[in-house]
Amino acid sequence: MKLIKYPSKNQWGELLRRPALKTENLFDTVRLIIDKVKAEGDKAVLEYEATFDKVNLSVLSVSEEEILAGESQISEQLKTAIILAKKNIELFHAAQQFVGKKIETMPGVTCWQKAVGIEKVGLYIPGGTAPLFSTVLMLAVPAKIAGCKEIVLCTPPAKDGSIHPAILFAARLAGVNKIFKAGGVQAIAAMAYGTESIPKVYKIFGPGNQYVTAAKQLVSLRDVAIDMPAGPSEVEVLADASANPVFVAADLLSQAEHGSDSQAVLVTTSEKLMEAVQIEVERQLMELPRKDIASQALENSKLILVKDMEEALDLTNEYAPEHLIIETENYQEVAERIVNAGSVFLGSLSPESAGDYASGTNHTLPTNGYAKAYSGVSLDSFIRKITFQEITSEGMKTIGPAIEEMAANEQLDGHKNAVTVRLQMINKQ
Repeated sequence: MKLIKYPSKNQWGELLRRPALKTENLFDTVRLIIDKVKAEGDKAVLEYEATFDKVNLSVLSVSEEEILAGESQISEQLKTAIILAKKNIELFHAAQQFVGKKIETMPGVTCWQKAVGIEKVGLYIPGGTAPLFSTVLMLAVPAKIAGCKEIVLCTPPAKDGSIHPAILFAARLAGVNKIFKAGGVQAIAAMAYGTESIPKVYKIFGPGNQYVTAAKQLVSLRDVAIDMPAGPSEVEVLADASANPVFVAADLLSQAEHGSDSQAVLVTTSEKLMEAVQIEVERQLMELPRKDIASQALENSKLILVKDMEEALDLTNEYAPEHLIIETENYQEVAERIVNAGSVFLGSLSPESAGDYASGTNHTLPTNGYAKAYSGVSLDSFIRKITFQEITSEGMKTIGPAIEEMAANEQLDGHKNAVTVRLQMINKQ
């Protein structure tokens, strides 16, 4: 990890730069795959599965027998853990349900909103080196609470054509309707446009590699909505001299093992802590099974020493981390001043992995500084709010002249006339 001591403010832009994801360089390749799936449906998806996932499939859908067989392959301990996580995610997201309220903006003019679930949603769940069954819960549970009628899941199969059993168990538990063996760009294209097997959806959720990210960006230009812009995962630990260097190092490494393009950052006011964390990171790294991946991520990672907590907060809000862990003596006060972050973990006993799995909050979060403008996935991500209004004779008499005046001044006489004919009828009564 790079050590940076007391950087000046004009160095922050370069210092806080993420590992670059040049997805636009992939667009030509990705567009070819999307167009082929759009034109040829299942045939193209099956061909791309053979090419990219090295698996020869006869069908894309996962059968009921496969789901039951998969469930029997995972331990009772893991099932219990998944059930606990699902319960907490359900509780947290159910509490976000929108309650519309009728507002009479003036006598006879009533306006309100109704929340309606997106009817068809697609969930992309990465397989590969780390099959993310936890992401199934993070996406399918709020989709179910929101009232989405069709929840479609695509995930890349193993070379033997199987899906990780924990993904199958979590999907059934969370209420997924259909599961398909499809990964990468071809899965995104299939959900965006529909094939003979895979239904077209209205919004696609879920993380993926740079090709998946590029595919989501392209299909979202005109054909389907996506959850948010995404990039490599990241964590910042904001710490003072009271922090435990063992905990801080563990938190940095838990993020670094996600992928070689992940980023872990420590911002601290204590040089002693920074030095202790550096030593501890090296020690713990050697014990990780994924140490090769974590080592590459640490090349993008930094230990930053600043002069005081004021500067630490300014730097943090400028970075806008996906995950922020605050390990300071007065962490509640520090947290009050955070305005840009995806998800915040308070105190020495709140590791980022709690939010990744089982505390109840959602782990699908904005990366690459998008936390300045985007929220993480929540119940709202799966609903639309439709506005309603009702105007009585009294309301039209009161509000009508203002509408006529505004429409006339915008030179939209048709708009004005839609009010005028109603006022004429009301005045005749």
